[in-house]
Amino acid sequence: MKNKLTKYLIEFSNTKLSRPISDRVRILEIITVALTAIGKFLFVDYLNWRLPFVLITILGWSIYVWYRYKKNNMVLKDWGFRLDNFKSVIKLVLPFAIVSILSFFIIGYFQGTLNITWHIIPLLITYPIWGSVQQFLVIGLVAGNLNSLKSFKFKRATIIFATAILFSVVHYPSTWLMLGTFILALFYGYVYLKIKNIYVLGVCHGWLGALFYYTVVNQDPFADVFLNYLN
Repeated sequence: MKNKLTKYLIEFSNTKLSRPISDRVRILEIITVALTAIGKFLFVDYLNWRLPFVLITILGWSIYVWYRYKKNNMVLKDWGFRLDNFKSVIKLVLPFAIVSILSFFIIGYFQGTLNITWHIIPLLITYPIWGSVQQFLVIGLVAGNLNSLKSFKFKRATIIFATAILFSVVHYPSTWLMLGTFILALFYGYVYLKIKNIYVLGVCHGWLGALFYYTVVNQDPFADVFLNYLN
C-alpha cells in the first residue's frame, strides 16, 4: 500500500510539473515582449538610457523566469535553457558563424570600417548575456510560443519570417543592424524550432554582434555605453 501511494504521489508531481502552458499565458508573453521592444525605442533611442534599459530588462525577465520555474520546473527545458543538446546545436550554428565572421571582415575591409580595439574584449565577455536575453525573448517566447499555440496554427516559415521582421524592426534606425539581425533571426528561428538551446544562440549572438559593431557598423558600443558613465 505504501509503495502504491508513493508511486501515485510521484506520478501526480510529474504531471503537475509538466502541466501544458495555456495559450493565454503564451499570448501574454508575446504581448509583453512587444512592450519590451517598444520600451527600447523610448528608453534607448529617445532618452538614450541604454545601460539602464538593458539592466532593467535583464532583471525583470530574470524575475519572470524564476517565477515560472518555481511554478513548473520543466519550463526552462521547454524554453531551451538546457545542456543536453549543446553539441548538436553548435554543429548547426558553427558553419553559419564562420561564414558570418568572414563576411563581416570582407564588408568591413571594402567599407573601410574595420576598427578592432581592446574595447571589444569586455564586450565579448558581457554581450553574450544580453544576447541570450534577446534570443529568449524574440526566438524563445515569440517564435516558440507562436509555434506552440493550440488555438491558432501557423506555418513554421511564417513564424520564422514574422519573428525575423520583429527582431529587425527593433534595431531601427541602423540599416546594417536591421539587415544583420533579420538574417540572424531567420537562421536562429529555423534552428530553435528544430532543436531548442538558448545558451548556444545567445553566446553566438553576443560574439557575432560584438564583431559586427567593430567591423561593419563602425560603432563602439563599449565607449557609447560604459565610457559615458565613467567619464
